Amino acid sequence: MTSTNAADYKWWQEAVIYQIYPRSFFDSNGDGEGDLPGVTQKLEYVASLGVDAIWLSPFYTSPNKDGGYDVADPRDVDPRFGNLADAKLMINKAHELGLKVLVDIVPNHFSSEHEWFKAALNSAPGSKERARFHFYDAKPDGTPPNNWISLFGGPAWTQVADGQYYLHLFDSSQPDLNWDNPEVDEDFKDTISFWVKMGADGFRIDVAHGLAKENILSDHHDPKGLSDALRIDVDMEISKRESLLASVPYFDRAGVHEIYRSWRKHFDSFEKPIMAVAEAWVHPPVNGVRYVRPDELHQIFNFDLLIAPFDAKVLYNLIKNSLEMLKDVGTLPTWAISNHDSPRVASRLGADNARALALFLFGLPGSCYVYNGQELGLPDAELADSDRQDPSFFRTNGETKGRDGARVPMPWSGQATPFGFTSGKPWLP
Repeated sequence: MTSTNAADYKWWQEAVIYQIYPRSFFDSNGDGEGDLPGVTQKLEYVASLGVDAIWLSPFYTSPNKDGGYDVADPRDVDPRFGNLADAKLMINKAHELGLKVLVDIVPNHFSSEHEWFKAALNSAPGSKERARFHFYDAKPDGTPPNNWISLFGGPAWTQVADGQYYLHLFDSSQPDLNWDNPEVDEDFKDTISFWVKMGADGFRIDVAHGLAKENILSDHHDPKGLSDALRIDVDMEISKRESLLASVPYFDRAGVHEIYRSWRKHFDSFEKPIMAVAEAWVHPPVNGVRYVRPDELHQIFNFDLLIAPFDAKVLYNLIKNSLEMLKDVGTLPTWAISNHDSPRVASRLGADNARALALFLFGLPGSCYVYNGQELGLPDAELADSDRQDPSFFRTNGETKGRDGARVPMPWSGQATPFGFTSGKPWLP
């Protein structure tokens, strides 16, 4: 368990943290998309819920091909959301209300619109510009360097004009960064410092398990099966999923821990306490303990409840195992039953079960992460295919419906769309 010494207690250890998906939270200017001034206007509502902190999904400069997780400039605000002054006002207002502020950091990849990647495309194979990413020559027959499949469907490689390929574990607009290059680490530490100076109290690290890759030029024995096993929206026999997850060459590799040990020193160098929570899907679950050792990160998301059935025995074992695993490293679990990447819990388990499970979790040791709208019991929205925007829908030719149903705008008032979210046409119905 964590220390009972008050001097050692940190605010995040048993906090309730409210996730805000900015594009869908509140639109202040009528353009149909949520923005940072809209978040600021609704912070008193958030504080009234009794939460301790907010976590904002990306609002950085982005072509927005993957909900802002394709970042073109991590140290600026996308004009659709406002500007840096709006970000500062939002953070200051949150602090006035007693709320801590976490922001997303996306270290696995940049947007293809990032200046680094544009420079790489304009540089020769073997250049220092290309060394920031994973560029490799084609196989002798012209095919990609290996047979890996993107988590969004389709090949994990895209060919450029001179014949080389670049790796993207997600969309082709999200080239993976090469974390063997010290320049990449230096740039992200600069980003962390920038947002701490802006007032951020912590960071949610996207795809925290994905920075180190192994056997990058080797084929996988079942690439389609592996891609499916990594998706929580794909049903699969448990033993097959476990077998495939034990063979992932690009997730949860030993090299990520060297990165986070270095980051921890950086976090600890600031005057105020700065925390980081890892989005790390690992198998077996006990591997997650390594991310929260005393010299690494502060928290890791516990994703088991995002897929667990509403069954007393299953929940008991899941909770018991989570508490026991983390005890040896002196930290507490996190609990989450909804987020922007998964079906809403009210759709998955039903409204009554979702409410009961949330109430139960608030009584457990550790911190809880609540997704905006979860407090209202919102289900996933039913969307026409013509309204969908998730890249996974398009890269799988509609086989995967994607995450749009969990990302529709927050309802604030009224009896019909857009329910007070905007005075214009909402970006999703």
